[in-house]
Amino acid sequence: MSQTPDSLQETSRDRERQVSRTFVSLADTLVADFDIADFLSMLTEQCVDLLGVSAVGVILLDSSGGLRVAATSSERAELLELFAVQTDDGPCIDCVRGGAPVSSADLPAEAHRWPRFSAAATECGFRAVQALPMRLRDQVVGVMTLLNIGTGGPDRDDIELGQALADVATIGILQQRSIQRGDQLTEQLQTALDSRVVIEQAKGVLAEHGQVTMDEAFTRLRGYARTHHHRLTELAYAVSGRTADLTAILKHPQPRRSPLR
Repeated sequence: MSQTPDSLQETSRDRERQVSRTFVSLADTLVADFDIADFLSMLTEQCVDLLGVSAVGVILLDSSGGLRVAATSSERAELLELFAVQTDDGPCIDCVRGGAPVSSADLPAEAHRWPRFSAAATECGFRAVQALPMRLRDQVVGVMTLLNIGTGGPDRDDIELGQALADVATIGILQQRSIQRGDQLTEQLQTALDSRVVIEQAKGVLAEHGQVTMDEAFTRLRGYARTHHHRLTELAYAVSGRTADLTAILKHPQPRRSPLR
């Protein structure tokens, strides 16, 4: 059923409000209980909703200059991003190394550019990718990758919005620690990467305990943390150590997805 002019206008206003709220959330990193794992998770989640893409992943540079997966919106995106890091192959790798956007609207047709990555992407169900650098001036801290199950990818306006979100997130990451001492940037990024490990462990514990998928386990973990005002990383530690109420977390209702995709 086609939308009326009034409904289209209301949808546009809803999207504008969501964009505004997302930018405010990404900029609010100076709070005492700032949790970078939750921050990056929110970034991937909002990008999926706002940009109409199938999945989003974030890869960050670690303290030694290596690449580590820091956040993804789905398990399939997680597997693909891990493969890219392990093989040092793919548009996301070229993007973070070169500091410039890299894209492919049809990965199978351009398999010669990244043979191993293209094959892995097809196996994971993705056919198009847009990699956006997370950088401030000449300082690159990582890459945000937009993945689509169909060919084509996001349009120019959505790519510009995605880059703006990546830029604001980069500023948030940098400002949270480096405003006071430059050497704390490394500590902040390393904390994000270390947090990712315990969150993955917690997802596995919940998935096994509740016989749910890893994606469902993460959704319930994140939702429970937000509803009960827990830091995501601290709750993940409790789940991994079996000191949290796993049943209560698994019973937490899954949020409704935004209709704006």
